Amino acid sequence: MLKLKLQLASKSIEDIFAEEEVTTLIYLKKKGFSERMISQFFRPFFTGIFLEDKLITSSRMFEFVFKMFSEGSASLPSKGMGMIPIQLAKDLSQSEIHFNQRVSTIGSQGVTTIDGSIYHGDFILIATDQLNLPLPYNKPVRKFHSVTNIYFSATQNPFEMPLIALNVSPGKLVNNIAVVNKIAPNYSKNGKTLISLSLIGDHSKTNETELYTKAIAEVKFWYPDAINWKHIRTYHIPYALPDDDDVVNDLNDSTIKLSDHCFICGDHLINGSINGAMKSGRIAAETIIKEIAER
Repeated sequence: MLKLKLQLASKSIEDIFAEEEVTTLIYLKKKGFSERMISQFFRPFFTGIFLEDKLITSSRMFEFVFKMFSEGSASLPSKGMGMIPIQLAKDLSQSEIHFNQRVSTIGSQGVTTIDGSIYHGDFILIATDQLNLPLPYNKPVRKFHSVTNIYFSATQNPFEMPLIALNVSPGKLVNNIAVVNKIAPNYSKNGKTLISLSLIGDHSKTNETELYTKAIAEVKFWYPDAINWKHIRTYHIPYALPDDDDVVNDLNDSTIKLSDHCFICGDHLINGSINGAMKSGRIAAETIIKEIAER
């Protein structure tokens, strides 16, 4: 682990994304990690990050994530991840954002919503996930990753340290457990514990009560008090990450520019991460600015 950390510390992000791609599993085996180390640490830990348990995600993505974890601290915004888009939007007026307006098509005349409204603009930037691309730019999505998060409150912590507990059992339902308020204290202001369970895959068709009952039945062997946890809410995120079997860290104009007036951004174009999403948006904005300057 230390050897890998030191190797990646001296390797630039550009060099990482220029490497030949293999699966993360093949990469780890080539690095000499044992089956036990892979099955009891790397697989459950990176399953929680990549949202797939075969470790077929690109080795480039693995090196990037491992480098980031080994050089910095993982954190949560004190008021939630939703503060990121709020911060981006805070300098816009209410008239500049239109909510609940689903776009159906994009054409030469502008953007048309499903209720027939048409919005005009010199440039259009599509910033949806792959499943919600409007016509005529929608296309079948070959593969993506899903996750379900179940939240519980409790009167006592299952563990005291600000860490992620990994489930290494074969055939498991729950991949990992976190006591969220131990990481970000503001996530609980009533003195109770906030517990998050992550279930990899699409569980949206399972009865909600049945699902969290099965989850509790699994974790109670480690934390007997789990039978007293109170279910708060279950979130199903069908499209949580794009397919990351093939990833890059930069974009060219031909990828971003769909037509003379329509452009696209999103982590599915680069690599599945908040970092990838933000970077693709910045590159798209710079491309549009360049187009304006050339006209």
